[in-house]
Amino acid sequence: MQQIINLLSGPRNISTALMYAFAQRSDFEVLDEPFYGYYLSNATLSITHPSHDEVRASMQCSLSEILETIRGKAVRKNLFLKGMSHHILVPEPNFILPWKNILLIRHPKKLITSFAKVIPKPSLQDIGVKKASEIFIFLKSRNQTPIVIDSDELMYDPRNYLITLCEALEVPFSEKMLQWDKGGIPEDGVWAKHWYQNVHASSGFQIQQKNKNSAFPTYLEPLLEEAMPFYESLQPYVLKNP
Repeated sequence: MQQIINLLSGPRNISTALMYAFAQRSDFEVLDEPFYGYYLSNATLSITHPSHDEVRASMQCSLSEILETIRGKAVRKNLFLKGMSHHILVPEPNFILPWKNILLIRHPKKLITSFAKVIPKPSLQDIGVKKASEIFIFLKSRNQTPIVIDSDELMYDPRNYLITLCEALEVPFSEKMLQWDKGGIPEDGVWAKHWYQNVHASSGFQIQQKNKNSAFPTYLEPLLEEAMPFYESLQPYVLKNP
C-alpha cells in the first residue's frame, strides 16, 4: 500500500489548485471529491447542488465501494484525495486514520461571499467548517493531529509554503507543483463546470482580485457569526510560513 494524502476542505477554497499541484507529480495520482456522490445520496440537504443527478450518476455513491476503489488505487501509486469535510457523514470516520490528513480552511467571510455566488442561501453544513472542526477533534481523540493549512498562508508565498507542507507530509517537494496548463485536468469531476472557472483560467497559484465595491450581504451575517468559532478553534494549529 502506497501513502494516501487526504485533503479535506470547505468549498470555494484553493483545494482544486492543490489537487492540480499534486496532479503534476509523476509519483501521485489524484481523485476529485470521491465522497461527493455519497454525500448527495445520503445527506439531508437544505439546497440543491448544481448537476445533482449528473454527479450521482458519474460516480460511486456507496461508502464501502468508494473505500475499496481508493485502497485499490493506492496499491499501485501514491494517492492524493481532494475532498470536502462535510462530505464525510459518519461521526467517527475510522477509515481516514491510516491516511495523512490535511484540513484546509479559509476565513468564513471570504468563503461565504464566494460560495453564495453559486448557491445563494448556504447553511453551516454547506460550508464545511463545523465538520472540519469535528474531524479535527475526532483525530485528536485517536492521538493524531492533522495538518491544518489556511489558504491565506499558502497564497502569501506558495512555493515556500508548499515546501513546508511537503516536509510535514514527508514527501519531497517538486517544482512541478507550482504550474499547470490552463483548462482543467482529466481527473476533474463533472461538477467542474459550475465551480472551477477560476482554477481553469489559471496556470498556478494566483490571487484573485477582490471587488472592493462588494459588501458582505447582511442576510449572511448570522451564518458568518455561526461559522467563526469553528474557524477560530482551528487557527492555533495552522501550519505557518517559515
